[in-house]
Amino acid sequence: MAELKVGDKAPSFSLNDQDGKTVSLADFKGRKLLLYFYPKADTPGCTKQACSVRDAAAELKELNVAAVGISPDTPASQRRFDGKHHLDFPLLSDPDHEVAQAYGAWGKKSMYGKTYEGIIRSSFLIDEKGRIMQVSYKVKPEDTVPRVKETLNAG
Repeated sequence: MAELKVGDKAPSFSLNDQDGKTVSLADFKGRKLLLYFYPKADTPGCTKQACSVRDAAAELKELNVAAVGISPDTPASQRRFDGKHHLDFPLLSDPDHEVAQAYGAWGKKSMYGKTYEGIIRSSFLIDEKGRIMQVSYKVKPEDTVPRVKETLNAG
């Protein structure tokens, strides 16, 4: 799927979190949502990204923004990641990468000269009505939260 743009309707999703609970886009109607995609739980970049979201939790709550992370990891892997770093927000399991594809966060990547398909680290700020307010493809882990704050402060 093509990349999403500001103003697009956010693709709906319904996935299991680290506790086996089903979490859907509809659960966040009426509040903003920082939705981000990361390649693999408990790897250095993904840990940096998740911990930055965790550390900004109070500030995001003041801005009426919930946070959700999505990766292809199993709920059990997500649970270990959450437990180790005390993330305290939903980490969703997208093993078939259908949601990642819907958001344009799945595609060709290359490492050490080899091309493969995988998660493209991306973040999205979705408004209260389910529209995309901000899109960051190939976002650096440490830039996920600042980009959300920039968008909200500019609006």
